[in-house]
Amino acid sequence: MTSSFPISPLLPEIVASLDQRPRLVLEAPPGAGKTTQVPLALLHAPWLAGQRIIMLEPRRIAARAAASFMAAQLGEDVGGTVGYRIRFESRTGPRTRIEVVTEGILSRMIQDDPSLDGIGAILFDEFHERHLAGDLGAALALDVQAGLRPDLRLMVMSATLDGERIAQWFDAPRISSPGRSFPVRIEHVAARAQETTEQHLARAVMQALAENDGDVLAFLPGRREIERARGLIERRDEHVEVVALHGELSLAEQQLALTPADPGTRRVVLATNVAESSVTLPGIRAVVDAGLAREPRFDPNSGFARLETVNISQASADQRAGRAGRVAEGTAYRLWPQSRRLEPSRSAEIEHTELSGLALELAGWGSDALPWLDAPPVGAMSQARDLLRRLGALDDASAMTRLGRDMLALGATPRLAAAALRAPTALRSLVADLLALVEARSPLRGEQARSDDFRHRVAALHLWRDAGARGARAGSADIGALAAIEKAASGWRRRLDVRTAASGVPDTHTVGDLLVHAFPDRVARREESQASRYLLANGRGARLHENSALHGEPWIVVLDLRLEARDSLIYAGAPFDPDVLERDHAGRFVTERVLRWDDTRQIAEAFEERRFDALPISRKPLPMRADDAIPALLAAIRSRGISSLPWSDAARRLRARIGALRAWRPELGLPDVDDDALLASMDTWLSPYLSGKRRLDALQAAELSGALGAMLDYEQRRALDAHAPEELKVPSGMTRRLEYGERDDEPGAPPVLAVKLQELFGLADTPRVGDGRIAVMLHLLSPAGRPIQVTQDLAGFWNRTYPEVKKELKGRYPRHPWPDDPWTATATHRAKPRGT
Repeated sequence: MTSSFPISPLLPEIVASLDQRPRLVLEAPPGAGKTTQVPLALLHAPWLAGQRIIMLEPRRIAARAAASFMAAQLGEDVGGTVGYRIRFESRTGPRTRIEVVTEGILSRMIQDDPSLDGIGAILFDEFHERHLAGDLGAALALDVQAGLRPDLRLMVMSATLDGERIAQWFDAPRISSPGRSFPVRIEHVAARAQETTEQHLARAVMQALAENDGDVLAFLPGRREIERARGLIERRDEHVEVVALHGELSLAEQQLALTPADPGTRRVVLATNVAESSVTLPGIRAVVDAGLAREPRFDPNSGFARLETVNISQASADQRAGRAGRVAEGTAYRLWPQSRRLEPSRSAEIEHTELSGLALELAGWGSDALPWLDAPPVGAMSQARDLLRRLGALDDASAMTRLGRDMLALGATPRLAAAALRAPTALRSLVADLLALVEARSPLRGEQARSDDFRHRVAALHLWRDAGARGARAGSADIGALAAIEKAASGWRRRLDVRTAASGVPDTHTVGDLLVHAFPDRVARREESQASRYLLANGRGARLHENSALHGEPWIVVLDLRLEARDSLIYAGAPFDPDVLERDHAGRFVTERVLRWDDTRQIAEAFEERRFDALPISRKPLPMRADDAIPALLAAIRSRGISSLPWSDAARRLRARIGALRAWRPELGLPDVDDDALLASMDTWLSPYLSGKRRLDALQAAELSGALGAMLDYEQRRALDAHAPEELKVPSGMTRRLEYGERDDEPGAPPVLAVKLQELFGLADTPRVGDGRIAVMLHLLSPAGRPIQVTQDLAGFWNRTYPEVKKELKGRYPRHPWPDDPWTATATHRAKPRGT
């Protein structure tokens, strides 16, 4: 074993620490050698006593590479002392002592044998990536160690993590290793107008090749972006070798990126975040980083999860840049502004992914009380368990059923496992294809790539498979993608004990009938009035795009969609026979009496409705009783607002008076009659007046006024008439209306009295309401009813303003009195008699 790794001097300390304490946290940057040197160093530790070491590696590429490198150091082939197990691929043997595993394999090992016989240590590599499988595996291993295997050694290893927090959670010492790195210069390459991410990156790659020796590693979020960037770079420089590195490549294609280029050849490696750590890429002197990654995001409101392109964390950016300084000084070109602030570290996958697989694992384990670093969100777990009950994996008490145990053993996601295990034996080979196709990106290319009919993907796979021996093409499909899907399908056939692959074109509904068992909550029925709109079993709406291949299908099961505010856009689905629901999901049907408001006809209706979850299947009209319509009428009012009621002028004035007096005299306890309060209390004050009605327009304005008045008791009504009167008698002997609530922003604003000036002669003081607390706002009018003055100080008006008003208006209105002394003049609402 070589000693040329930065971690080598620390290996004795690591072995000794685990001899004294059963847990350890190791921090070591990329290139330190932790992944390949620590397991070998532990192999002969006395406490291991000949048992196996299991190392959890988050990525398949890294798992293969680590096992191959360690085996080579021992002068052996993989499968001897060192082996690996990933999904559908295992290279281990009876002599294997170090086993590199990935994905859910560790949790499967613990579930199958909680005592972990023959295993002496579990290492969690690249723990900073915070994959759900890693968090679950660590929590299960800690539980096993605490209850069954106190001698089991556990070790967390990472390049970038919150070491103090991890050590506190793990109750373990920390050991830090220096990395082997050279200075890396950081440059930010600004994007140009109308430049795509791939064009921006290709331009930066050309700059990196010109300014640096050696090879270039460029980070992009996914396969599509890599393929587009590859074409751009190859067209710009045909002498550069461009290779891809992502999880969908074959083993041979992945190995190409991990081996040195031929002498004299410049290479550009286009990679996803699989190249951030774990794998060693030779000859890299420059890094070009788009600053993006594709991660799963789950929306608990819709029940759908999608891969989203997100900005990377600062920790990821630092790791990516560090790749340029492994062998010499290097340069990292970042394609985002220097002013952008990144999140310090990557968030745990458990916080934002769909958790039905985790819920199934915990049901199988028999306890939720695990020592989590970050506990799963309560809401997401509740929704996950609801899905498992819908799939039949849990009973109503959330205990695992026999189907649930079989689903856990199969190792597929719960949805796909349910579909696989419910399928007839004769269709298991087709189910294996569906499992592989659902988990993979669509293999369709060209015009077919937009097809939303999932059956087209099945047809492409079967066409390629059936014609493969004759070298036939698979139509508008990616041959490499189909080969990867076929490999996964072959693995599923082995697990399902199926010996032959499916072929030909399945019957019209066969694919959809099988997928209903995976997505019963995504069953969708076409609306009669809109041919492209569907209502889903979860109560949401969805629509087909204009060129959909699914137009005209009355029933579809939706596999993928893009969430939108109203109707989401369906990306993939398949038609099915609705009899499948009656046959296999009878327990999801509910028949009940339903009252609803028909917004088109403006009427409340009663039905006997049969539903599949929230999806109506049939409705039969029912007669309505006297009070049946009240909830529907109230709901209609709430949706439209209180202003939709037939308010008369008298009712509006009454509301304004009540609101004003409530503000002036809160001790009277008058009800709140603003819009929000009335909407909130309709069950009390309005419901009695809706009895026997089915339409809103059947409510009369007089009834509404009566309902409002009935909110006041006798004493409150007396106080309202006394302190917020509807009208006032003025000195002219006439009665004039008070207008309340003129200012919406001030409910307690004084009422307005609009009155002709001559009607107030002889009145010294401004009238008051509100038990004398509120001076009325006087709108003084000319004889023609035009405004002269607005005031709450009538005495001041007589003294200061009236003389000027008299001068101005006396000539204009000579037939009306304009006395010199308004204090003693007789008030009148008439003009002077003729001849006076």
